[in-house]
Amino acid sequence: METRRRTLAKAIGWQMLGLVVMLTVGAALTGSVALGGTLAVLNAGLGFLSYIAYERLWSRVRWGRA
Repeated sequence: METRRRTLAKAIGWQMLGLVVMLTVGAALTGSVALGGTLAVLNAGLGFLSYIAYERLWSRVRWGRA
């Protein structure tokens, strides 16, 4: 079973990557770094919470484990 600390570390790393990607896409599509940044931060926050919940739920599923 994965520890909560490991899940948190994975979530932070994943969200940092997503933040950079979303900022780039948002800025490219809107022409505004500020608006792209706002979209990226909102996306990162929602994605962060969703990812933690998703990982914690899957940690309870025994299917597919050796």
